[in-house]
Amino acid sequence: MTTLRAPFMIRGTLVEPPEDGAVTHRSRDLGADFATPAVDLDALVTPRPELSPLLEVPLAEIIDFLVETGERLALDVNPHLRRCLDLVAETNPLPRRVVENLYRSAPALLTRDSLWAQVESNFADPSVLDGWVSRTDGAGNTGAIRAFPPRMVHMLAGNAPAGCIASIAQGALVKAISLFKMPSSDPFTTVAVLRTMAEIDPDHPVVQSMSAVYWAGGDEAIERTLYRPQYFDKIVAWGGGPAINNVIKYLGPGIQLVSFDPKSSISMIGRDVFASDETVADVAERVAADTCVFNQEACLASRFVFLETVDRAEARRFCAALLPRLGADRLFGSAVAPLPPSDIRDEIEVMGAMGDELEVFGRFDGRGMVVLSDEPVDFHPSNKISNVVMVASLDDAVRHVNVATQTIGVYPYARKVRLRDALAGAGAQRVCRVGTANGHVAGGPHDAMYPLARFVHWMGDDDILTADANAALPTGAGYRPT
Repeated sequence: MTTLRAPFMIRGTLVEPPEDGAVTHRSRDLGADFATPAVDLDALVTPRPELSPLLEVPLAEIIDFLVETGERLALDVNPHLRRCLDLVAETNPLPRRVVENLYRSAPALLTRDSLWAQVESNFADPSVLDGWVSRTDGAGNTGAIRAFPPRMVHMLAGNAPAGCIASIAQGALVKAISLFKMPSSDPFTTVAVLRTMAEIDPDHPVVQSMSAVYWAGGDEAIERTLYRPQYFDKIVAWGGGPAINNVIKYLGPGIQLVSFDPKSSISMIGRDVFASDETVADVAERVAADTCVFNQEACLASRFVFLETVDRAEARRFCAALLPRLGADRLFGSAVAPLPPSDIRDEIEVMGAMGDELEVFGRFDGRGMVVLSDEPVDFHPSNKISNVVMVASLDDAVRHVNVATQTIGVYPYARKVRLRDALAGAGAQRVCRVGTANGHVAGGPHDAMYPLARFVHWMGDDDILTADANAALPTGAGYRPT
């Protein structure tokens, strides 16, 4: 097997793996070997006295640069992304065609409207990113605040090869010093994007504030050195449970975790679906569209369908309509997906043979399966497996929602308003019309937070004139002496 070459990008400089002395790694999903340079820790750390290169760059100028980058990331004109297509096909379980579609759609993340929507939804006054903003409280005390540039390590997700573009944009918008740790399933795309930026202007402060490298997750020799508050303020982690748990052990005073941790999404389908055969077919297609995003690897991909019926014949009718739609070829999903792990296959076969409480529609052929049950199965549906769960009322389904429930697609759409408060109280983070899970209103929250506001280092400059500062504080202001 050929060893792939995965260079680093360090503040605008491309660092290729040496012919002798390169470090060889193996991708988690497909077992492909790739070679990288050795990690130079000194090159990745910006001393605390050295402020972010972006500190005094106007936000509008940063957005101009990101917009130009987006234009140059058009796949047909970008040689780095075209090369990445071949490389990522060797390391990532998503089909090459799906990765290509991701690359073609990703530049939309860098449009002017999208970037400003993020900023304006995260900051009531975006000028706090450009300088100190004065304020006066009810007692007449004055001061100023600034959203100061953070120092961040971004642990990038491996399930969406173009997702790094969003992280790069977020780092630039908050003027951060950013170190991107690439995933083993895609140690290429982030460097391709940063190379494109460097070709626009290698000395631009956006370029000078960013580096992208790879090391094997859990490498204590690297992580115990880097994950220190004298070097970084935040670790922004996208990843599975083991990756998040690995980071947690390094947390302490001065270094925070902003976690986009593992999530699961569901569909809630009311009894109105059975109004006609046409409605069943339409809703089944919409559920399948939500299920098959990245072949069900995305956090927003539906895994459980709570179907409002006590009539098993009706439930079977819906399952029969859903099954063939799971096998459709889609923009961000393939007709045939990788098979689920053998332990899940064994569990489904055993449960299906146990009686009427669980029925299985479809075969282990990569085109999807539907498992009909009275309670959610106790394994994590993946690889285009949809668990349809019968409930007497959608209100009953709320008890299966928790803080790990990200997106909930609802039909009929009017039921969203009736359900959303109870869903939020249970811990859910987003509700939408079924079939639109992979669409987003620009500038909305992600995982129940506004990330940019979490990323920045909020700094206050209180300018209280009285010598007795405590006496100047309004009653109930929330301040506590320390």
